[in-house]
Amino acid sequence: MGISVSAYRPLIGVTLDVEQPGGYSRFPWYALRVNYMDAIVAAGGLPVALPHEPDLAAQMVARLDGLVVTGGAFDVDPVLFGAGERHVTVTTKDRRTAFELGVVRTALDRDMPVLGICGGEQLLNVALGGSLIQHIPDRFPEALAHEQPNPRNEPGHTVSVDPGTLLARLVGRQTLSVNSAHHQAVDRIAPGAVRNAAAPDGVIEGIEHPGFRYCLGVQWHPEFLIDTGDRLIFDGLVAAALETR
Repeated sequence: MGISVSAYRPLIGVTLDVEQPGGYSRFPWYALRVNYMDAIVAAGGLPVALPHEPDLAAQMVARLDGLVVTGGAFDVDPVLFGAGERHVTVTTKDRRTAFELGVVRTALDRDMPVLGICGGEQLLNVALGGSLIQHIPDRFPEALAHEQPNPRNEPGHTVSVDPGTLLARLVGRQTLSVNSAHHQAVDRIAPGAVRNAAAPDGVIEGIEHPGFRYCLGVQWHPEFLIDTGDRLIFDGLVAAALETR
């Protein structure tokens, strides 16, 4: 799948994670797994990394054809979805979140294709006006292991795909095998948005907003291409981004 390498490649902005000094550098540093970029390139897109500059969010989006909001080992501040308390497990990266909210809202104002992955799906729901479960075991004591013990490049569980959704049209499947690396999940789905996938234990695994051409969030990491449907998610993003031109 994907478009010919000789054709125009739409510019897909990709948000970065950020780490404090230590490990790679003695100074603060950005981070992103290579497979995010590889998946976009394979689908026919031209990925570009986006630094966390909230004041420049609108200018960045103006140069893009599509947007991918990535995951990371942190959480959206519960204040942003009206929670009165903050779970002890919650950790935040406030500048990253402020930037991602800015680029997502600006992109959607332009009806630009947006794909939210894992924490990016959660942020997409918050940006649209929804809320999050701060810690899955508290809400679903019998939940399966959403922070899977096996490697992330292997499936952790399956999800059922809701019929009639954009996700269903993209993957052409009722069930997908996915990896799982999260302790939070969508709680109240944003106004106008709909669920597009769920885990066997009832945890929401994806949302989308039919009021936009491509506004899709998935809780798993399709960039690992574990299931054949994962590549089709990126193909759909790039196809929609071509329509932006």
